[in-house]
Parts: sequence; structure tokens; C-alpha cells
Amino acid sequence: MAAAQIDAKLLEDIENYVKTNKVMIFSKSRCPYCHKVKELFKDLGVEYFALELDTLEGGAQLQQAMAKKVGRSSVPQVFINEEHIGGCDDTVEALENGKLKALLKL
Repeated sequence: MAAAQIDAKLLEDIENYVKTNKVMIFSKSRCPYCHKVKELFKDLGVEYFALELDTLEGGAQLQQAMAKKVGRSSVPQVFINEEHIGGCDDTVEALENGKLKALLKL
């Protein structure tokens, strides 16, 4: 499979995860910022789906495709109702300014 086809497939996989999960977190199991974001949603009582890229076969390639989609390769990357929120700091800021609760309809 050509690199462009692989990229297209990975971007399609990302889209499917984002579309099928109200709160989607692309994460790594040992990342403290990922843990912080997951705890934030737990504290709010909000269900989320976290894809642990470091435990997933092909996770590194998925992370590279994520960088093409959102312009950054860091984790976590948070999506709510298909809207890209950003990383840990962005998610905490969205909680503080009320955007997060509005998106979650809390």
C-alpha cells in the first residue's frame, strides 16, 4: 500500500473514532497530561473513549496522521461532538471558561 493510501486510511480511522464517540481522547497510557484530562472527565461524570496510542499496534502511525489532521502530534488530543478541543491545557481552559460544559451540554 502506498504511503498516501495508508495516510488516507489512518485519517479515516481517526474520523471514525471521532464520529462514534461523543468524547474522544487520543492518549498514551503513561502520559501525565492524558491522565489529567481523563480525570477531568471522570470528575465531571462524563463518559469518554480513550485510545491509548502507545499500546496500540500502529499507534505511532496513527499519531503521525493525527498531526496531519490537527496540526500537532502531542497527546492528549481531545474531541467533543466531533469538535477538536486540543490538548490538556486547552481542555482545562475550556472547562474554566465554560466552553467545555456547553459542548457537553452539562
